Amino acid sequence: MSKTDPKLKLAAVLEEIDMSRSAYYRMVALGKGPKTMKLPNGQLRIRRSALDAWWAAQEQSSAA
Repeated sequence: MSKTDPKLKLAAVLEEIDMSRSAYYRMVALGKGPKTMKLPNGQLRIRRSALDAWWAAQEQSSAA
């Protein structure tokens, strides 16, 4: 795992954004979530940079 852009487990992301797993999956299905990568074992990871970019987009859309 790259220390410059760590890959976060879904549980850590859900805790950070304070969202349930089901709400997160609905948001991703609508194309409104951070970019997610699926590992060969089926687990999901979200790059720190993708989550930070998603946060920035949420801030911009709420300010508009």
